[in-house]
Amino acid sequence: MSDVTIPKFGELLGPLLSQVPPAAYPGFLARLERSAAARYRAWAEAIPEHAQGLLACAGREDEIADRIEAILPVPAEHEALVCDLLPKTIDVYYEAFSAYSPWEQLAIQADAEKQGSAAWPNLIPAFPAHEAELNALSKLELESGAYLDQLLADQAA
Repeated sequence: MSDVTIPKFGELLGPLLSQVPPAAYPGFLARLERSAAARYRAWAEAIPEHAQGLLACAGREDEIADRIEAILPVPAEHEALVCDLLPKTIDVYYEAFSAYSPWEQLAIQADAEKQGSAAWPNLIPAFPAHEAELNALSKLELESGAYLDQLLADQAA
């Protein structure tokens, strides 16, 4: 897995993310989390001996999305823009994984979880009333990243 190139997802997705209005940004990220949950489900099918752990990661992605959508959903006035940008963003995200095997994809995702964990606390200045919740979401991201790191270490052993 030494030939795996880990992208900086903030830079990779930046041109699209920069088009999302600040008020819609958390809700937009929640929808990206749902796409990550779908990826975990696909990995669970591809690597069935680790399905339970991968499905737990999918559950955390869905939980993050549920929690954000409950407190900071996409405002109605931005729904059309979000619906336009979301598939484009998902396509760019998925393309970063496309050249790799499922195990190599998990290595990328492990790093993506760590990168993504910073997104939630970075929203605190814009949404200070939700500081505790945003920090809690970051911990969920790190939990999945730690699981993947351990899974990859076990696989390499």
